[in-house]
Amino acid sequence: MVTPVREHAARAPALEPDATPSAQRHVLRHRDFTLTSVFQPVFSLSHMRAVGYEGLLRAHDIFDRPVPPLDVFGDAARHGEMHYVDRLAQSLHLENFKALRVEREWLFLNIHAGALADSYHAAAFRAHLDRLELSPRRIVIELQAVRAEDFDKLAEEAGRFREQGFLIALDDFGAGDSNLERIWQLDPDIVKVDRMMLSQAAHRTQAAAILPGFVSMLHEAGKLVLVEGVETEHEAQLAFSCDVDFVQGFYFGRPNPSVADSVYAGDRIAALAERHRTRIEARERMRAGRLAPYVQAFGRAGERLAQGEPIEEVCWNFLALDHAARCFLLDEHGRQAGRNVVLRADRAGQEARFAPVADAQGANWMRRPYFNAAIDAPDRIHATKPYLSINEALPCVTLSMAVRIDERLCVLCGDIDWQPDGDDDGV
Repeated sequence: MVTPVREHAARAPALEPDATPSAQRHVLRHRDFTLTSVFQPVFSLSHMRAVGYEGLLRAHDIFDRPVPPLDVFGDAARHGEMHYVDRLAQSLHLENFKALRVEREWLFLNIHAGALADSYHAAAFRAHLDRLELSPRRIVIELQAVRAEDFDKLAEEAGRFREQGFLIALDDFGAGDSNLERIWQLDPDIVKVDRMMLSQAAHRTQAAAILPGFVSMLHEAGKLVLVEGVETEHEAQLAFSCDVDFVQGFYFGRPNPSVADSVYAGDRIAALAERHRTRIEARERMRAGRLAPYVQAFGRAGERLAQGEPIEEVCWNFLALDHAARCFLLDEHGRQAGRNVVLRADRAGQEARFAPVADAQGANWMRRPYFNAAIDAPDRIHATKPYLSINEALPCVTLSMAVRIDERLCVLCGDIDWQPDGDDDGV
């Protein structure tokens, strides 16, 4: 039975509930443990406030010493009570969440995978919600990756809960057995990215470059993205820059029996937004400064090309600049006319490893942003964001401009090797 007691009297079940309902916290005893709930807030970076709370189990032994939740469930497993203790934890979280008196936020619940298939558990869980007048749409069921042979069953049970109105989250994605196939099978509403991925991005430039694309891929798959375990300002800035939807971690708010400090979290998110804006503006100024000599030389090359000079003659001023890689010309359909124009002495050794793609004559680049930008806005020089060049598998920025040659619309392109420089992270 779940017993409401005062916040600081978890081991005094004889006390009456506090007169203030919001001050009540529910506890229960199981074997030698006293169990209760705390809530880790989940914040929306766009809304700048808590939009949900994850229920977390807290336990003490008979000597009032903290006991890790894993030890509680380990003890339950040894006594064959895993599902029973799982139900106790859900009951605690539901009762304490109701006592928070929040009206629109989600409750995130970690539910043992095997419990979903337990009809008694499912019925008791739904009955508890009905008694507390909590709608299924307020509940996010967090599921962890399980063994491959068990995952189909888990996905089937998750689908039944979704049909009843519950939201489904895939927890700890990026750790253990999780992979993209799990997302397609489970079809979660929210993907919780494991802290390890964020930690690696915070310490490794390559991981930091991959994380935004990973978040974008999840968005394109129709999944909201939550990054958990955000503990430092640097990690928070990374999460913000990656355009994740939700964040969770000590940097924004620690697990607590009560609601989140909305002012504290809102101020931190506002500061992140301001630093992000300032950083983007500084990066754009730096990028414009780096590109300026290339743009000037490239613009002059386009003018000379339009006047009838051959591409082999007009690009040398551009190619003489440090890090200028090549020039090439596309027709109005994106097909390359002629070979790349390069300073062979500078490029031969580097391009030799990619000899099968060195000859680009006749290649079709219609999918590339630099071609489409030039065709859509032919009155200016365009510069791409850094991307991976197929010529040498190195970061590259391409300048492009539409040029009329004998009444034919063509697109002149110029590649620049683009390694990160200083505060410019290449994004």
